[in-house]
Amino acid sequence: MANQINSFSPLDPASSEPIYRQIYWRFRGAIADGLLAPGDRIPAARALAKELGLARGTVDTAYSLLTAEGYIQARGQAGTVVAPGINARASSSCSQPTSHSAAGHSIRQKTPVLPFQMALPALDAFPRKIWSQIGARCVRATQIQDMANPSVYGLESLRIAIATYLQVARGITCSPAQVFITSGYRNSLSLITHALLKPGDRVLVEDPGYLPTRQLLQHLQIGVTPVPVDQDGMQVAQGLNKGARAAVVTPAHQSPLCVSLSLPRRLELLEWASQQQAWIVEDDYDGEYRYISRPLPALKSLDREGRVLYCGTFSKVLFPGIRLSYLVVPEAQVERFEHVSETFLGGCPELTQAIVATFVTEGHFARHIQRMRKLYGERREATVRGLKKALGERIRIDAQPGGMHLILRLTEDQSDRLLVERLQQAGIYAEALSDWSISYPASSALLLGFANIQSQDSAEHLGRRILELL
Repeated sequence: MANQINSFSPLDPASSEPIYRQIYWRFRGAIADGLLAPGDRIPAARALAKELGLARGTVDTAYSLLTAEGYIQARGQAGTVVAPGINARASSSCSQPTSHSAAGHSIRQKTPVLPFQMALPALDAFPRKIWSQIGARCVRATQIQDMANPSVYGLESLRIAIATYLQVARGITCSPAQVFITSGYRNSLSLITHALLKPGDRVLVEDPGYLPTRQLLQHLQIGVTPVPVDQDGMQVAQGLNKGARAAVVTPAHQSPLCVSLSLPRRLELLEWASQQQAWIVEDDYDGEYRYISRPLPALKSLDREGRVLYCGTFSKVLFPGIRLSYLVVPEAQVERFEHVSETFLGGCPELTQAIVATFVTEGHFARHIQRMRKLYGERREATVRGLKKALGERIRIDAQPGGMHLILRLTEDQSDRLLVERLQQAGIYAEALSDWSISYPASSALLLGFANIQSQDSAEHLGRRILELL
């Protein structure tokens, strides 16, 4: 058994994984690998503790866990043995976690970040130190009453912070009571649908447009009417006489084409909503990130009739894992949304909301957006230069005023869907513009996120990999 002990991977006293758990996993691994067979005797706890230079209690704890799970059996004076009938192959399916787990880094399951991944902000530039300091303060300040069920409307301090921010940054005048905290855009859109629409109603959507919007509406038995998009955004006139009860638009940076809804069309859309007593859902998912001028005011800032519902999110400006968004409803609809929220919203974790509220009120949020606007402008230019150097005349990149992704038009007659499949197999993220279209076929193009591309050299290297697959 001494040789078998020596073949185990060494214990790591610096790991956050307790030593007894490391011993436990090493025995599990030895059984799974066949180093220990059913009936084999294992060292006495005292002997193993001496061999490893540990307290006996540490080994006793590991042995107790192995015994409780049926891996070993104590046989009195005959010692402790590997339990008869143990199936090494079955044991291997629950083998020791990876080295990351042993080091205590995989409490959360890791999802790899792929090059050009969409809808992902620059995670390397997020102020994690400030965030962790605020988080620690909020944890220390937690009172007993803070641990009860959260308000379904949202934490009051966060609603106040959002209302204040929107007044300054997006030109939206609203009270905190009009702000509802949700767990994401889908949650916001679902709440709107339950509050203001009924099955069978029709909604105008942009074509091409954000795929989850139409998927969610159709799942809720809401009819979807596609309206084409050109260089000035949704062609509002083509949807005016369709009998729709609402329209969902992305006016700041149309998703996915990144064009802005022109002022005449904004006014035309507002006039339609007023005359038809219809609703406009403004999805302002990344309106802060405009690089050729100051961010455009929100469509909601032009609303004088109370027809626009404004959807904002922290996923694009902070990080997606936060799962926190907000919805601003017309003042006349607050009571209706409060009632519906009590049925359909469960409330977001108040600790997370408290951290975000502090992050906003202390000015970190505004400074972070300013830094990211500058950084994204630089990364966009660097990514464009690198891709053009690698791909040359094989692609054409749209000139966009803002946003967090690029549109690469394929100059050859080639399926963007097939190319996306090949890129994904090569470990490169991309989305096909064709998948975002409904009735109006889009030209073949790739959608590539650039926020996490850190240099022109990196973009050029990735461009050469794309060139091999064209």
